[in-house]
Amino acid sequence: MIKYYRNQETAIMAGKPKLHYFNGRGRMECIRWLLAAAGVEFEEKFIEQPEDLDKLRNDGSLMFQQVPMVEIDGMKLVQTRAILNYIATKYNLYGKDMKERALIDMYSEGVEDLGEMIMHLPLCPPDQKDAKIAQIKERTTNRYFPAFEKVLKNHGQDYLVGNKLSKADIHLVELLYYVEELDPSLLANFPLLKGLKARVSSLPAVKKFLQPGSQRKPPMDEKNLEEAKRIFRIK
Repeated sequence: MIKYYRNQETAIMAGKPKLHYFNGRGRMECIRWLLAAAGVEFEEKFIEQPEDLDKLRNDGSLMFQQVPMVEIDGMKLVQTRAILNYIATKYNLYGKDMKERALIDMYSEGVEDLGEMIMHLPLCPPDQKDAKIAQIKERTTNRYFPAFEKVLKNHGQDYLVGNKLSKADIHLVELLYYVEELDPSLLANFPLLKGLKARVSSLPAVKKFLQPGSQRKPPMDEKNLEEAKRIFRIK
């Protein structure tokens, strides 16, 4: 009991993680997912004007002059993978040993490869969009989904690594939602991935994050895209 109160006091003193990014998915969304799945409440300080980003740069908050940036445990962390790895380690979502962490990293990188293609789709010129969507669908059904389906089939366990929830499962389920937004039929022939999606989505912390009104961000639309371009001064 004493240990519980000490941990509670430490958590209060440390405060909630604070996320600095624009009000959209981008490279912060996987961080939101991971914190939410870990049951960690977080605050968001939205970058709404180019001057907000300039201020973070000028006051030395951004080591490499770019976001996302997360204030956590007295640090101002940048670089998405570094942030994710810290959160996963802190909340026991990063395996039990070096071999498990290597597998988690490998699977997470695969998720990132396909996720990057989907994330960049709104930036694709209109005359190239159909070809890009066709490429994403082909990679989804012939490369990435079969690989993850095989992992789950070969070991017959509920999760990708060590039969325990890890950041790889959370990243993959996030990706499955994005793919379904693009084309729901793409998941139809992958029953084990559908099972993983249902399993992770039913976890209380994730279920809460998936409800309307949560800090989960909607798909990028034209308005959101123009807002991001304005803030980050993208031509």
